[in-house]
Amino acid sequence: MRKILTGFVSVAALVVVFAGVAPVWGATTVGAPITVGINPYGVAFTPDGRKAFVTNSADNTVSVITVATGTVGASIPVGSGPAGVAVTPDGTKAYVANSSSNTLSVITVATGATGTPIPVGQRPDGVAITPDGTKVFVANNGAGTVSVITIASGTVSATIAVGQRPSGVAITPDGTKAYVANGVDNTVSVIAVSSNTVSALVSVGRGPTGVAVTPDGTKAYVTNGSDGTVSMITVANGSVSAPIPVGTYPLGVAVAPDGVLAYVTDGNTNTVSAITIASGAVGAPISTGIAPFGVAVSPDGRRAYIANNGDTTVSVLNFSSPPVFTSGTPLNATAGTPYSFSVTSSGTAPITYSVTAGTLPTGITLAAASGILSGTPTASGTFPVGITATGPGGSTVANYILTIAAAPLVAPPVVESPKTHLPVVSG
Repeated sequence: MRKILTGFVSVAALVVVFAGVAPVWGATTVGAPITVGINPYGVAFTPDGRKAFVTNSADNTVSVITVATGTVGASIPVGSGPAGVAVTPDGTKAYVANSSSNTLSVITVATGATGTPIPVGQRPDGVAITPDGTKVFVANNGAGTVSVITIASGTVSATIAVGQRPSGVAITPDGTKAYVANGVDNTVSVIAVSSNTVSALVSVGRGPTGVAVTPDGTKAYVTNGSDGTVSMITVANGSVSAPIPVGTYPLGVAVAPDGVLAYVTDGNTNTVSAITIASGAVGAPISTGIAPFGVAVSPDGRRAYIANNGDTTVSVLNFSSPPVFTSGTPLNATAGTPYSFSVTSSGTAPITYSVTAGTLPTGITLAAASGILSGTPTASGTFPVGITATGPGGSTVANYILTIAAAPLVAPPVVESPKTHLPVVSG
């Protein structure tokens, strides 16, 4: 009896196991400054990130920057001494505080047209809009009040007494609280938005000016211009962290959309610095124009605009995000059979790929530009491999384990003995 082989030694496959990533955050580059009006003060992006509005305090205009090209597409006349600016969540209106004419200008974003100015308090400065787009809060620096404007009617629906010389104002993402920096009495007023009343008064550093709330609504950052620090308020309980030293005259502050960094302008040193929110560490200062004040980060987190109040420019910071691997589970392969798998990642392009640890299996190569692993594996084994994705924003390493199982054994053909047909003899 002949034995017939019907099984396999193993199922052949190229198995790629993703073992982890180690992102390395990278570059911030300074772009060419954008020329706007005289003494730019405030800056705000539209929610879609296509436009930025910059108030020019000395020539009573607002410059509209087309973000994609970095060019000024329009210069819109507003009231006297424009200061703070904010754009509605639906991107249809921009509100500008005119500090010398005690009014609020309303700009239609699509056309650049301005409506009838809304009278507010004396020397209005900071502007913030509730996340639901129903109210505008304006800090009246000369009156010690905050005007609340109902957007639907275009009228002041409440006037709230706060501290002395209020400047910056910011509203939590859930729309329940407004934080107002009071520059003379070194406090921050916390306003309950639903009732238009001050619910708390928080002591901070000297000369608080700017205020910004993190996207998760847990922290408020306040610049203390007179003592060169930034205070961090915990929204839940009103506690204040130890002051963070930042430059000598911190003024404006903005938090990136991902909540990782807070950017602070310094009017004395002509720089902007980034605070790492998780640790409180301050990065190396980056040079800007003269006397930077307002700062805003684009909704996609790819750039920041800084209004340089001492000249006629807006400084541009471009942020490059590091690669983040997005590859899914690879397909199986059979030894001796052509194989292809795409290693993919997100991040600022262009991104290239390379093997920086271990060795690929014989017969498999990695295309640097496309990230495609391809070829025909020829030998079985386990191959730990580190693949690095590198782009303008830095590099990220993914550790893979490539396992090639042996090819299936093919049973030899069964040869049957020929049958012999003997004649039948009858007699």
